[in-house]
Amino acid sequence: MAAYKAKQMIVMRRDLKMRKGKIAAQAGHACVDAVLKALAARGTTLGEDGEPVFAADDDSALAAWFSAGVAKVCVYVDGEEALLDVAEQGMDEGFVVSLVRDAGITEFHGEPTYTCLAFEPLFPEQVDPITGDLPLY
Repeated sequence: MAAYKAKQMIVMRRDLKMRKGKIAAQAGHACVDAVLKALAARGTTLGEDGEPVFAADDDSALAAWFSAGVAKVCVYVDGEEALLDVAEQGMDEGFVVSLVRDAGITEFHGEPTYTCLAFEPLFPEQVDPITGDLPLY
């Protein structure tokens, strides 16, 4: 396996004090959505083994991420405004950003609530200007 060159950043809201299972579910939703959207945007096909097929000379962050073992880093913000700000910065840069809004049925008193986001896999020099100063979750 190659060394990690790209990473997927997940940004959670710590102020919501979600249960561990809820955190895992929300992060999972965001991660999968961002990766699927990134694959679709590139028109990436899947091989017979279900793995994405990249050209041998593909030097994209997405190809590097898959070849090295899908590294993820989870950081946090305290509040909806901060989460939405990070999402806006990413979208302004043209990145795929999956912003998760929970329906609020099992938590949050029935109120739909933004819980987290995930970026498509990116090189550190692309995403660190946005997330590099956020603390690890």
